[in-house]
Amino acid sequence: MHRIPAALRRGEHGIWVRTSASWYGGKLRCTAGVIHQRRYQSQVVRDGRPFRMAILGSGPAGFYTAYKVMQGIHEAKVDMYEQQPVPFGLVRYGVAPDHPEVKNCQDKFTEVASSPDFTFIGNIKVGQDVSLKAFANHYDAVVFAYGASKDRKLGIPGEDQLKGIYSARDFVGWYNGLPAFSNLAPQLDLSDTAVVIGQGNVALDVARILLKDVDSLRTTDITDQALATLAKSKIKRVRVVGRRGPMQVSFTIKEVRELMKLPSVAFEPIDENLIPSNISSLPRTAKRLTKLLMDGSMCDMAPAERSWALDFLLSPVQFLSAGGTTLSQLEFARTKVVGSDPFESTASVEISTDRHSIATSLAFRSIGYQSEALPGMSGLGIHFDIKRGIITNDYYGRLLSPTHEVQVGRPLPGMYCAGWVKRGPAGVIANTMEDSFATAEAIIADWNDNAPFLGGGNGWETLEGEIAVKGARTVSWEDWLRIDAAERARGKAVGKERVKFTDPRDMLNILD
Repeated sequence: MHRIPAALRRGEHGIWVRTSASWYGGKLRCTAGVIHQRRYQSQVVRDGRPFRMAILGSGPAGFYTAYKVMQGIHEAKVDMYEQQPVPFGLVRYGVAPDHPEVKNCQDKFTEVASSPDFTFIGNIKVGQDVSLKAFANHYDAVVFAYGASKDRKLGIPGEDQLKGIYSARDFVGWYNGLPAFSNLAPQLDLSDTAVVIGQGNVALDVARILLKDVDSLRTTDITDQALATLAKSKIKRVRVVGRRGPMQVSFTIKEVRELMKLPSVAFEPIDENLIPSNISSLPRTAKRLTKLLMDGSMCDMAPAERSWALDFLLSPVQFLSAGGTTLSQLEFARTKVVGSDPFESTASVEISTDRHSIATSLAFRSIGYQSEALPGMSGLGIHFDIKRGIITNDYYGRLLSPTHEVQVGRPLPGMYCAGWVKRGPAGVIANTMEDSFATAEAIIADWNDNAPFLGGGNGWETLEGEIAVKGARTVSWEDWLRIDAAERARGKAVGKERVKFTDPRDMLNILD
């Protein structure tokens, strides 16, 4: 065990750590609620002006950070920049259309945006319309909260060469109306079996959308294009494949329960040898999940119209074709859980020489998302960890330069991160909220403690003119409300909450 570095232990730069925190392998791990919530609003100003902050990204991480900072620093000015013409990021384009309750956080975000101290600037591409250096020159602080724009690849033969192989992220973006994937056109009518590689919540989202009665989706905000494609789908079976066993899955109880309750969809029983004999001895969450898996679906296999299965202990080796350019088969290597306790949630596996094949013309890769560095980061001394897909930070959201280790505790002045680009693409929106609040608390503490920040300036008031010269067409919050109203009107005409625009040009035409 390592001692907590002195800089962290004594609270330099506004870091407050409980004595229950400890260091493991150079990483700080703490109990929940490590950073004490300060219940006051700072009255600190510098050079006679209020705190001004830029947030890059308008998803949950960006909005929760904005909300907390505006609560904690008196008259803080927040300018939020977004690549898309519309806000809400993952909530709009990542949450499944049949999960409208998850999108209720948009109400809180709209409340934040209604403040006169908040400005939304949409349809802005960093590195093209504005440089990172410009943000550094015109703000006290910059928060990177732009999420994960890529997905992880398997890196096996056939992955990039054969048709019929899709990224789960692209598929989710397609049915949710993300403009970049509006032309994905997945071929769901070439096979009756789909294989999803990965066993997280996104993998189960994909399985559920493929198996669900398409008529039950018609009143959701799923795109018309997706509805038409799903209506022609021939998929009857979905196999969700993982490298490890049922005790190491990443999906949550809620997601698997939904699949178990789908009408006329059966679940293929799993091998009882993969389950501990004494389920009652498991931790509460693991016990509930295991019992759910063992109880199975409400529909029996024999009369079921459709079915799904969880295939365990299989590691993908290659995608194969029967002589053409389209996928026809997946080859897997069988794996074995190793270690003293094969039912431990963190247990690893070793790959054997035994092979197993599944015939299909449709496969989805769902092994995680990945963030990318933004143009100009290195020029500002920002280190992006390519392997982990995050910006190097002190676990509280303060960015660290490449020359400093976490233990040194010397962050880059005024540079912060929140959400997936801070900790990696894991967890649900509630986890992002907690994470973003922690970053906001670090910002508030640093400002109150007179820690070094960026040079400050007038933010968007100055950048607006510079960006206009480049001919960029920006979108304000008021503009978004007009786009929102148009989408809702389109939806009302067909009995849906909204019909999304999937082409940015159509969104901008509403404003002309």
